[in-house]
Amino acid sequence: MTLNHSLTKACFGTTKPVLIKAALNYVGVGFLLLLSVLPYRLVVLFGYGLGTLAARIPGKRNRVVKTNLQLCFPQLSDSEINAIANEHWKLLGRSIAERGIIWLGSAQAVSNMIEVRSAVDLRDKKPRILVNMHFTGIEGSIVISALAEKRGWPRTSGLFQRMKNSFFNERIIRWRNRFGGNAIDRQGNLLPLIREIRKGNLIIIAPDLDLGLKDSVFVPFFDIPTNTITAVSRLALIAQAEVCMMVTTLLPDRSRYCCVISKPIDGFPSDDVIADAARLNAIYEAEIRQHIAEYYWVHKRFKNRPAGQANPY
Repeated sequence: MTLNHSLTKACFGTTKPVLIKAALNYVGVGFLLLLSVLPYRLVVLFGYGLGTLAARIPGKRNRVVKTNLQLCFPQLSDSEINAIANEHWKLLGRSIAERGIIWLGSAQAVSNMIEVRSAVDLRDKKPRILVNMHFTGIEGSIVISALAEKRGWPRTSGLFQRMKNSFFNERIIRWRNRFGGNAIDRQGNLLPLIREIRKGNLIIIAPDLDLGLKDSVFVPFFDIPTNTITAVSRLALIAQAEVCMMVTTLLPDRSRYCCVISKPIDGFPSDDVIADAARLNAIYEAEIRQHIAEYYWVHKRFKNRPAGQANPY
């Protein structure tokens, strides 16, 4: 009986959860495929419904959103914080629904969702880093690579964070690269990224997250000492690259998005990586104040604290 029980457990007790997980993964892909072919208006409406529902479910991430807003905007009342949080979830839901188009849609479908306005000539092959902030909108590297061939832009490379789900990790890398892009592992060797910069290919980095204490400094962000990576400044110095902001937000009528690429940040990088990190945070803050609900407030931006300060989450 013991042997039979062990065999049964080995054959079914372990396999069944694996099969269920695999089935759910494929259901997820199928759902993304469906979203990629539905009329855009329906995708947006579905996303708004998804976000509205998420805002009503008490949970850890809801608390993170409100904690971040309270820390950054202490002058606002609870009702004002709740209103911004609800709007944020609605826009985040839209963004999640749009991933079907971003990851699996055609280049034309992606370009229909967004217009790109650039203050620099992206065809000039200058060593250049585009700093892409975490607003709820479209993934910048996919958008630029989807438009690259039509507009004569060079190849786009962007850093990616590995997912715990290996099934989707592999597929999302492939989907991100389907227009000729080049996803580079954030945890890997950055020499390939430096080579791409020096070749004049477009490099997109999204550094406005707490990515751990390594190669980071505490500098102000909404007057809060905030763990901030110094990678942008260091990469720009090594590769002798100019640095431009890349901000993607909704148009006023919310029909689609607008991606604005700025002129190079004057005097950046300097010879002081701490001052550079603080300067970038000030730029982020100014952009966020114009589009508060669109920023990625679900991230635990203040989880790592200076010595003696408590984690607010």
